[in-house]
Amino acid sequence: MIRIFLSGALCIAQFSFVSAKEISDIPLTSDVVCYSASQKVPKTVIIKTKKFKIRIDRQPNGKYLYQSWNAKSKITAKPSMIISDGELVPDGTGGNYYFTFSNQGYTYQVWRNYLTDSASKAPYTLTVSDENGQEIVREDGQVVKY
Repeated sequence: MIRIFLSGALCIAQFSFVSAKEISDIPLTSDVVCYSASQKVPKTVIIKTKKFKIRIDRQPNGKYLYQSWNAKSKITAKPSMIISDGELVPDGTGGNYYFTFSNQGYTYQVWRNYLTDSASKAPYTLTVSDENGQEIVREDGQVVKY
C-alpha cells in the first residue's frame, strides 16, 4: 500500500514538473522578440554601394538620420543628401530589418540582409522608389563601418 502511495506521489511530482516547464517556455509577449531583434541594430552604420556612400545614425529621439555622398566623395565632406525622421522596420523574426526614409515623394529604404538564400548576398541593399511606388534604384552595399 505504501509503495502504491509513493509511486502515485512520484508520478504527480513528475507531471507537475513537466507542466511547469512547458508553461515557462511560452513567451509572455511579442515585445521580447522585437526588443532582442532591435538590439542587433548598430547605432551607426556606413555602407558603400556602386554609386553612393550612406551613413545611418540613430538619433536621441529614436528616429534615424540618413546621409549620403557620391561613392568617390569622402565621408568628411558635406553630404549631398540628408533625410531625418527615418524609421526602423523589423522584417520577420529572423533579424532582418530595413530603414525607411521619405523625401519629396521618394522613399529610400536600406535593407539589412541577415537571412538570405545566397552566401554571396550583400549585407545591405539600397532601394529608392518614386511617388508612384516604382523602384528606380536598387544597389547592394557593403559595410564600411559599424
